[in-house]
Amino acid sequence: HSVGLGTVAGHLAADTDTVILWVDAHADINTLASSNTGNVHGMPLSFNIKELQSENEEAGDDLKWLNPSLSPSRLAFIGLRDVDASEWKSIHKFSIPSFPMHTIDRIGIASAVESALNTVDPLKKRKIHMSFDIDVLDPKEAPATGTRVRGGLTLREALTLCELVNETGRLTALDLVEVNPSLAKTEDDLDTTVEAAVEVILAAIGDPRVTE
Repeated sequence: HSVGLGTVAGHLAADTDTVILWVDAHADINTLASSNTGNVHGMPLSFNIKELQSENEEAGDDLKWLNPSLSPSRLAFIGLRDVDASEWKSIHKFSIPSFPMHTIDRIGIASAVESALNTVDPLKKRKIHMSFDIDVLDPKEAPATGTRVRGGLTLREALTLCELVNETGRLTALDLVEVNPSLAKTEDDLDTTVEAAVEVILAAIGDPRVTE
């Protein structure tokens, strides 16, 4: 999900009022100081949040081009279920609205999406950047990805999420990441994952769901 470092930065450079809907099993808000692995794909949000730059100083000139301008109040998480303790610390410190899977199980995906958007955009005027990691889906729905975690969204829940975001009329950017054909164990696994990704994209851009 490291591509989100640049796509979020670019969208905010064009419109600083943009809100970010991060749909992912992981929070990706680790810093260079807090990460246990050093993997950049677990850090893209932290590089965009000004308040976390004291923990990313090791990046030096490599990210000199980046102007961190994401306010934590304009970020919301949906679908979390594999989050490091240091990431929860940041989420709680900045009061970032978060709707992990155990919350979605209780209140439903529609309520989670509506609550997230109402929190980051109460006046319903801001543009929306949705960064969607395919691993937010349960592995049986999208097996060809690198960091699978059981207990994720069903495809139907994901499509409902995307349809609700589309219906706002304010979705102006969409990332769809972490589809990895090389990790498919079978042709069926590959087809299942790719088909799910295509359906997610179509739902987000307003293509009606096909029923049989």
